[in-house]
Amino acid sequence: MALRGPEELGEQVEEPEDLDDQDASSISPAEEITLPPGPGGDEELGETLLLPWDRFSAWLHCICVVGFDLELGQAVEVIYPHHSKLSEKEKTSICYLSFPDSNSGCLGDTQFCFRFRQGSNRKSSLGCFLETTDRDAPPCLKREQGHYYGYVYFRQVRDKSLKRGYFQKSLVLISKLPYVTFFHSLLKIMAPEYFEKQEPCLEAACNDMDRWPTPHPGRILTLPIMGVVIKVRIPTSYDKPGTLQLVQSTQSDSLVSIVLPTIHEVDLFRCFYPVFFHIQMLWELVLLGEALVVMAPSPAESSDTVLALVSCVSPLRYCSDFRPYFTIHDSEFKEYTTRTQAPPSVILGVTNPFFAKTLQHWPHIIRIGDMKQAGEMAKQMKVKKLKNLKTLDSKPGVYTAYKPYLNKDEEIIKQLQKGVQQKRPSAAQNAILRRYFLELTQSFIIPLERYVASLMPLQKSISPWKSPPQLRPFVQQDFMKTLEKAGPQLTSRLKGDWIGLYRHFLKSPNFDGWFRNRKREMTQKLDALHLEVLCEEDLQKRIQKHTEVETVDLVLKLKEKLSQAEREQLPVRPGTLAKIKAHIEAVIQALPEDLQGILHKPSSP
Repeated sequence: MALRGPEELGEQVEEPEDLDDQDASSISPAEEITLPPGPGGDEELGETLLLPWDRFSAWLHCICVVGFDLELGQAVEVIYPHHSKLSEKEKTSICYLSFPDSNSGCLGDTQFCFRFRQGSNRKSSLGCFLETTDRDAPPCLKREQGHYYGYVYFRQVRDKSLKRGYFQKSLVLISKLPYVTFFHSLLKIMAPEYFEKQEPCLEAACNDMDRWPTPHPGRILTLPIMGVVIKVRIPTSYDKPGTLQLVQSTQSDSLVSIVLPTIHEVDLFRCFYPVFFHIQMLWELVLLGEALVVMAPSPAESSDTVLALVSCVSPLRYCSDFRPYFTIHDSEFKEYTTRTQAPPSVILGVTNPFFAKTLQHWPHIIRIGDMKQAGEMAKQMKVKKLKNLKTLDSKPGVYTAYKPYLNKDEEIIKQLQKGVQQKRPSAAQNAILRRYFLELTQSFIIPLERYVASLMPLQKSISPWKSPPQLRPFVQQDFMKTLEKAGPQLTSRLKGDWIGLYRHFLKSPNFDGWFRNRKREMTQKLDALHLEVLCEEDLQKRIQKHTEVETVDLVLKLKEKLSQAEREQLPVRPGTLAKIKAHIEAVIQALPEDLQGILHKPSSP
């Protein structure tokens, strides 16, 4: 989320004119650009070398069918591809999370999503390849490291031929990718066909997916599936925040059946409609990583609301845990509901009435009713006291003792109310609300970006023959002093206790995650600049003053720098790595033949 403009960096580091240089989570407006190929320009070649099931694995871990057995209860009936690995704990999680609670009364077809901990640390054969594709993704669309998403299509219909009287089954896509809109659209195509034709149809769908291109940010992808063709574009970290790069239909698109405008965004206005008088307070609670529980009548409404909460601080990545749908059978149930310690930094979505009692001690509870768009405007709601929440049947609202740091923004409420009265399309209401959250988050983050950019050492302090200089430490008091002249008041009309909000934020998991990421990016930037300075040196002249031992040491250090640059994909100017390789070769050639042979041997991993 770096702001790299000269006004922020002053006279410090001069930025190379290279796309990779732009920060991986920029919140400054940027022109839409076409991404360069990966290191060495061999990305297309890399795709041609993929093995069977590699392309499928770039999108999904596996597909599960979960059914109901009278003796066993919920059980995984099919895992496809058959070689996919899931631990017993993961299978149990998938079983319980793939069915709505019995009280939800979901007849017909229901779609929702859940998120659960990965049971074991599996190494993917696609590791390096996926890191390359992940590099250009916005923070909110990067692959999950320790969790899986489950995207569910659940069907419950009356069937007198079955003992239970109902057919109940879920088709579940398990993935590391948070592409909620895309996978729900995919399930709408796959699930009805599967329920009719069973496993052969599932095999055909998986074979289709294994011919897809990998989900590389910035590309427009055409994805055939079961006779339908989906066209999507994966966003990049270089896109201008708040804009959708619309996928245009062309004359050659006669076979394209579905064009998706977004792969991941939920309808914020629909999700927040039951509690939209409190959207600003909810933004603060999510920003600060507060423990939040959403109590909803169904998994669809629960999961959509949790995903809306997480996305309202975009482009900042929400760094705490969140569970779009959580049940009493979850392996973390005891951990998250214990009263012996304060609730953890997590957002839970629940539907079981039992949680109204179990989570009564939680500080912030959002109760939502049916999300079907009401004809009349929701009445002005006050924040309710927690003691008033006794059952899941309590009225919709926000139950908390929290006092927001910022004054309420009446303008956005009036704008949305006017939209409802004038029957403004839901998509327009959603766009207004998304823009509001984006501008609020940007106003909050820009002063932090500006201060962190000032921690970068001056470029003239980078010497080719010394280690790259270190970033200066983040000092809270120094940052607070910058707010008087360069605080959020420059970009936001909102008044209130911004200082208090920053103080609270600096103790939160979201700040920790954001700062770690920025520190890593800036350290890589310093390493890249160090390499570029080395490139400009006349190494041949320098080694004339060195002994053979010192020259060999120099070669080994240069090789290590080169290896690091390729491994971490450092944001260097085009041609830098080729120059370093040429320097290394020239220095080796100046050594005796026996040493040349040793130094030309590839280093062991």
